[in-house]
Amino acid sequence: MPEKETLERARKDKREGKAPSTQAGEFVKEEIEHIREGKHGARSTKQAIAIGLAKARRAGVELPPSEGSSEETKEQARRDLRKGKSGKKTSTKRSRASRKALKKEGRKAASKEALSSQARKAAKKRSAASRSRSAKKAAKTRKK
Repeated sequence: MPEKETLERARKDKREGKAPSTQAGEFVKEEIEHIREGKHGARSTKQAIAIGLAKARRAGVELPPSEGSSEETKEQARRDLRKGKSGKKTSTKRSRASRKALKKEGRKAASKEALSSQARKAAKKRSAASRSRSAKKAAKTRKK
């Protein structure tokens, strides 16, 4: 279950008309924070991000799966979106089992090095024009 502050920040982003990916970013931040605090671990930075995105979808963020995803990932994203709309809670047994499994994983996935290398890998897949466009948009929409 996401923390109240995270839900509030995501709602604020939605009210401000920000993109679903921005709203979901709050949940990813929370997940990274949980790993750093030692609540649980993750096998990789990608897994930590995936957990955050799944939480966002289940909390009601209208975040579609990315085009480059596999069919299994797309199906899971659709399932998470449906779960978010139904409002049904995960069973205690399942929740406890997944938390127990994640507790055994390492904490390196949330290190600054791991996050920056993941960001660089993701950026490399994009074209220079795409990166430039988003950088210009970020500069334009930055709070003064």
